Amino acid sequence: MKEESRKKLFHRLEILLFMVYLGVLCYLLFFADSMGRTYAERTYHYNLIPFREIRRFWVYRESLGFWFVTLNLVGNVAAFLPFGIFLPRLYPKCRKFLLTMLFSFEFSLFVETTQLVSKVGSFDVDDILLNTLGGVFGFCIYRIYHKLTGKKDR
Repeated sequence: MKEESRKKLFHRLEILLFMVYLGVLCYLLFFADSMGRTYAERTYHYNLIPFREIRRFWVYRESLGFWFVTLNLVGNVAAFLPFGIFLPRLYPKCRKFLLTMLFSFEFSLFVETTQLVSKVGSFDVDDILLNTLGGVFGFCIYRIYHKLTGKKDR
């Protein structure tokens, strides 16, 4: 296989993986029964005070349980790690730290707003902070990988 066609095939595979990631993320955020997303008679829930929920999870970590606290705090960061890795791989303009951080923030804001409006989950400014942090960590992983391997992007 020629180098050029191999690169195109790999690029298409990356796009497909990004779409699968977004699909799984949307399923978990909006439709997963195990996450309580299909409860029909919900009301609006929101937190607009930064670090309120993070602090609450930390203070009550023993009574809430390790799994629940980890799922909320670490899960919000981990869920957006791939976002921060895929963006600079697929879109050359996003190879700048600030743009990837901005897009991670914007996508998280979109998700949280959609959860609020649809009453599936809650709007939480802490989730936006943790998701954006995940996108930033993903971008850092992307940059470290390219520095260590010496690989050039397309």
